[in-house]
Formats: sequence, C-alpha cells, structure tokens
Amino acid sequence: MEKGAEKATEILSTRIFLIRHGETDWNRIHRFQGRIDIPLNEEGKKQAHTLALALKDEPLTAIYSSPLIRAMETARFIKVFHPSTPLFEEESLVEMDLGEFDGMEAKVLATKYQVFFKTWRSTPATLKMPGGESLQEVQIRAIDTVERINKLYPSRSTLLLCSHNFVNRTILCHALGISLDRFQEVQQDTATLNILYMQGQRLWAEVVNDLSHLKKYKVVSLQT
Repeated sequence: MEKGAEKATEILSTRIFLIRHGETDWNRIHRFQGRIDIPLNEEGKKQAHTLALALKDEPLTAIYSSPLIRAMETARFIKVFHPSTPLFEEESLVEMDLGEFDGMEAKVLATKYQVFFKTWRSTPATLKMPGGESLQEVQIRAIDTVERINKLYPSRSTLLLCSHNFVNRTILCHALGISLDRFQEVQQDTATLNILYMQGQRLWAEVVNDLSHLKKYKVVSLQT
C-alpha cells in the first residue's frame, strides 16, 4: 500500500489505545496475579498518572476496562482528564484465568512444574493452565471483544481499552500477524501504551509497548 493510501485508511479507521494497568506489589515480586484482585501500589499509581497525562489531550470516545481493581484504578486516572467520556467495566478484558497457578511466584512454577514450564516456553499457544484458560482461548475472547466494541462506534472514534499482560499480548499477536507461540516476543510492561487501528475486521498495530510517558512525566506530582 502506498503511504498516501495507508494514511487515508488510518483516517477512516477506529484508533484504539490498548494499555496495561500500572504496577502492583505482585508485579514487583513476579507473582502471578491472574484474576486475584490486587490493587496498584504507589509506583503503579504514579505510572497510571503519567499515562493519564500523556493521553489527556486525546479525544477519547469511550474507555473500557477489565473489572479487576488494578485495571479500573488505572482507567480512572485516565478518566480524570476526560470527565465526559464514559467508562465501562468489560468482563471480557479480564486477565487470563491461570487456574491453579493464581498467586504462584514465577520461580516456583519454573522449578515445581518443569515439564509444563518447558512446554510453556516452546509451544504455549494451546497449552491450558490447570483449571484455567489457554492463550488461544484468551485470544478468541479478546479479539471478539475488540471487534464487538469497535462496532458500537463510528469510524474515526478513539477508544481506550485497559487490560492485562496476557490479554494484551494475545491481541497484539493478532494485530502483528504472529503466532501465539511467539507471544513472549511481545513485551507488555506495566502502564504501557499500544496504539492500534481497526477498520472492519482488520486490526493492526502502529505502536507497541511505548513507555516514553514514564520518563517524560517522571517528576510530576500526583496532584498535577
């Protein structure tokens, strides 16, 4: 596609800011949170605030968030600068169901479940968490959710989705056209920003794992 045609396609597309929640104490110690409702820590609140500052002048049409508190807290920081923009809890943006691994530290998984961990590192796409979901199942519900939300708004809308590590990675794998077996190549740090575009059924990524706002607003007070 020529550059001019690509730009015209972007203008007719819905822009989607896909973000990950700010840091929690469990993120810091590498403990799997899954669907356990862990709030943001002080660093996470600062991260969410800097993300909100970076997006304060964007014309957000709607904000959708996972119902887990760490995601909703992050979304609410953003809404402060967009008081007239509706904020919806979206159950389908909830983190991957990790089943028996919820609350487990990553190092414990690596040592106590070595066969599972080896498969997870090599071919994770269809590997199902004991009592939980597979990445493939997460991707199906996540993409269905993005497409459903997109249909609610006219072209040229700007939507913000606040979700989690595994959910975001599966969406980005789809947008980048890469296999879920390569999902670990797609980094998602806390309070990261991804910029996607959607036109019809086509979803593509323009920006992945942008953390520039964390440096730009590093010294800004939460009272700003």
